[in-house]
Amino acid sequence: MSGILSSKTILTAGGLLLLYGIYRLFQVGKRDPRLPPGPPTVPILGNMLEIPSTGLGKKFMEWSQQYGKIYSLKVGSGTIIVICDRKAVHELIDKKGSIYSDRPPNIVPLFITRGNHMTMECQSPGWREKRTVVTRNLNPKSLDEKHFRVQEAEAVLLMNRLATEPKKFFPYARLYASSVAAVLAWGFRAKSLDSFWFKDVSEMIEEWLEAIEPGANPPVDLIPALWYLPGKWKKRAYRMRAKMDAIWGKGRELVEERRARGDKRECMIDMKLDEYNKGGWPMSQHGFNNLFGELMEAGADTTANQILTLILALAKNPQIQAKAREEIDAVCGTERAPLFSDFEKLPYINAIVKEGLRWRPTSDLGLPHTVTKDDWYNGMLIPKGSTIFVGVWAMHHDEKYYPDHDTFNPDRFLKHPKLANDYAVGPDYENRDKYHSEHVHRASTNNFLHHYGYGGGRRICPGIHLAERSMWRITAKLLWAFEFEEPIDPETGKVRPLDTNAYTSANLVCPLPFDVRIKLRSPEHGEVIKRELASAEEFLSQYN
Repeated sequence: MSGILSSKTILTAGGLLLLYGIYRLFQVGKRDPRLPPGPPTVPILGNMLEIPSTGLGKKFMEWSQQYGKIYSLKVGSGTIIVICDRKAVHELIDKKGSIYSDRPPNIVPLFITRGNHMTMECQSPGWREKRTVVTRNLNPKSLDEKHFRVQEAEAVLLMNRLATEPKKFFPYARLYASSVAAVLAWGFRAKSLDSFWFKDVSEMIEEWLEAIEPGANPPVDLIPALWYLPGKWKKRAYRMRAKMDAIWGKGRELVEERRARGDKRECMIDMKLDEYNKGGWPMSQHGFNNLFGELMEAGADTTANQILTLILALAKNPQIQAKAREEIDAVCGTERAPLFSDFEKLPYINAIVKEGLRWRPTSDLGLPHTVTKDDWYNGMLIPKGSTIFVGVWAMHHDEKYYPDHDTFNPDRFLKHPKLANDYAVGPDYENRDKYHSEHVHRASTNNFLHHYGYGGGRRICPGIHLAERSMWRITAKLLWAFEFEEPIDPETGKVRPLDTNAYTSANLVCPLPFDVRIKLRSPEHGEVIKRELASAEEFLSQYN
């Protein structure tokens, strides 16, 4: 009898444990009521099936309109917090950087890079060393006293290329940005569209960005066990790792070969090689190669994407070109192209650059942060380990703050004359790339607007000074020299309108290839461009 009772007890206990296990399993994916609101969840998966494989930045905006400017998503047992509110970004990402500046596991990107990618890495002494390499070399003093010559010379080459082969503006814009980055980081020019520093590197970067796009892989950061599942995404990660190693490995070989010939150059990698060879290596050789590869990746891609965005916007808006040229012609005439020393005299150019970053940001959702301990905001729990996304697209296209938000309108920033860094690092979030406008909704809490094109907090883009100067120089020079118009349909003879929403979908977005009519403003402008070519090529020849 006791045996039967014992068996029944065991069965009952086992049944209860099974029921409890099922109950606990079905709690996975469920939203804690203390979290910010969000889309309805399903057991175990949470919101996993609702997260798109592409276009996540725009989906974030859609959800923010439904669930509020701070909301949560559940993926298995993991939590994503999306912040689409500028005050919350300031209060959390900026002011609480000590707990909001880490990165989530980033399993796929860090597998591809073997853990060596400054932007994706968690904070550590190695990460700080890498960031210091960038900030000490790309600060305003270095850029305005030394590196500006590279940007100016490459800009002259770009203008000459557009004057002779305007239909190739798309690859030539990318070549400009690639060459500036290659010279500053590696000491080599991207001399032509077929060069290693353009063709091979650009192809690899494009594949890399596709491989790490949010939604392109299973959510392994939130459910690590998914890494052990097979699939095309995993094969792509292995293939991408081998390709990246090969590209940056070859770059390092080229550097060592020229140094062995006694050819040391004014560039970041030569300076750090001299320093580390003498004083010791704070990172692995692979980490070193990848650091300078990352500088190439970030410097080339972001700048090129924004140049193309501005060409697209200008072709769609001839009235903006006319307004800009009125300002430029008063300063430069036809005698010379604008220089960065003209910055304060050409505030409308600065406004155009800022509006480009607002209108079509290079990254429409930024890179994710993670919070290292439990936090609360306005009564809502932000649990330790949550992945934090800043909804850049949602904030840049908030109708409350940006009336007619899809219109490219530089006037939004006319009363904002400084560079982005002067506002982004300030203590007042309302002064972050702001302007005051009587057109802003009267019911809004403030009348100040900001863009988050460079991120925020301790993870703000360390190349912000280089990017701002590059974009300003190119925008000013192109508007001084050329007119941009939408293409004409050869069959109908009518304008073929450009699609301002035709963009790639990746971590860094870029306009899809498009046609634009580009023509010199006058023979006088053409003569100035030609006159400057010889000296630009002579200067750059040291980086061949």
